[in-house]
Amino acid sequence: MLASSVATLLDNSIHGEDNHLTRDLGNNNFLDAVMDGVTGHGGGEASRSLLEALAEAPIQSSEDIVELLAEVNDEFYQAGGGRFLLTTVSAALFLDGRLYVISAGDSPVYLITPDSVEQLSGRVGGFLHVGVARAIGASPQLDNLSRTDLAVAPGARLVLATDGLSDNLHTDELAEMVRRAASAEEAAEQVNSVVAARIKEGRVPELLGRRFRHDDRTAIFRFFSSD
Repeated sequence: MLASSVATLLDNSIHGEDNHLTRDLGNNNFLDAVMDGVTGHGGGEASRSLLEALAEAPIQSSEDIVELLAEVNDEFYQAGGGRFLLTTVSAALFLDGRLYVISAGDSPVYLITPDSVEQLSGRVGGFLHVGVARAIGASPQLDNLSRTDLAVAPGARLVLATDGLSDNLHTDELAEMVRRAASAEEAAEQVNSVVAARIKEGRVPELLGRRFRHDDRTAIFRFFSSD
């Protein structure tokens, strides 16, 4: 059986519309989720409401999460007409040794091992409207979920992030910092330190090809080990 340790990073000082959840489901099972409310579209209220729903719902399978997201999407769309109450969500459910990743919008999830990094959800490049179109509350039917499941081995490291963080770090750069970290807490501290320094400097490396993106930033770092 796998065990895991977790640390979080949250800076909501720009818009105040990010949220995150780490929920212990017992027997080393868990639910992690990050939510990035869409600025100017009731995003803060949407991400908080979704956080509360995920925190309280009975969850025994990945289908429980899909059904919950569909219910919340319907509620948001009915109230906001696809223009208000919009938020991304990326959720990672670990049950009995298997990882289920379910996402709507552009918040990425990465699985990092000693010799690889795999992006399990979220956009690669593109523009903000791509994420908005796939957000919870944007469409009457929630038919745009990204879903994947896979086995996880000891030594794997999971990162869920909002684009305020992922747009300011290259994937390989993030993976290397996470690999070098001795703990999930150290990974969170190191990543936050690098991004904060870039805020102060006002630019990102040329590899990313643009100035720093000023946005809320949230991440969950989950390190797996043998029980």
